[in-house]
Amino acid sequence: MDITLGGASLTPYVNGFMLVLARVMGAFAMVPIPGFRAAGPSVAKAGFALAVTLALFPVWPRIVEAPGLGTMVVWLVADLAFGLAVGLAVACLADAMVLGAQVFGLQAGYSYASSIDPSSQADSTVLQVISQLTGNLLFFTLGLDHFVIRTFAASLERHPPGTFQAGAAVGEALVRLTSEIFVTGLRIALPVVALLVMVDVALALLSRINSQLQLLSLAFPVKMLLSLGVLAALAAHLPGVYGGLARRVAESVTEWAR
Repeated sequence: MDITLGGASLTPYVNGFMLVLARVMGAFAMVPIPGFRAAGPSVAKAGFALAVTLALFPVWPRIVEAPGLGTMVVWLVADLAFGLAVGLAVACLADAMVLGAQVFGLQAGYSYASSIDPSSQADSTVLQVISQLTGNLLFFTLGLDHFVIRTFAASLERHPPGTFQAGAAVGEALVRLTSEIFVTGLRIALPVVALLVMVDVALALLSRINSQLQLLSLAFPVKMLLSLGVLAALAAHLPGVYGGLARRVAESVTEWAR
């Protein structure tokens, strides 16, 4: 069916809008955006995806002849697959930061003071929430938001609707990026965990030497303060670790858009 307005056909714009929106919405469905889940997730993400889709108007595909319903569904699924792949790759950045905080947060004793994260409604420690917010700040500081939008623009030019194929190369890249979550998380957590292990060994030796010492009441505050001190000392190195993973994510996403 041809859609007209004032004698001009709007069918190419409507088809292009639907295909670009499917590609963009697939990414925003996977990217964790703080506060969206607690305050109207569907409305907030849909509005943000709509704004990005309208910003990509100059590169919308112009489909003059309306395809059949089956062809249109296949194109929408292909564009949605590209968006989901990009969203999963970007989500690895935030998950790596949260994993690192979860690894040393348990050793530091912060798991005993967990609370409900308002953005996810999950039981999270204060370090996990701080690490997620830090990862989001680094995401915007490094300009990755601009990179994602430029990638969508390039993909629309190089991968017209229905031409993207989520083959074995895309799956292999996502598996590799998933493994990078654990590598980056451990790189963030290991300095703190190593220090906490030495503290536990020192306290155990003191308790062995003098069994009258009540060191259990001192263990938690000492480990908490030391973990915060080490985190403050390592804060300057977090952008480098985060940037290394961001470069690998950018390489994979750029390869998909070619």
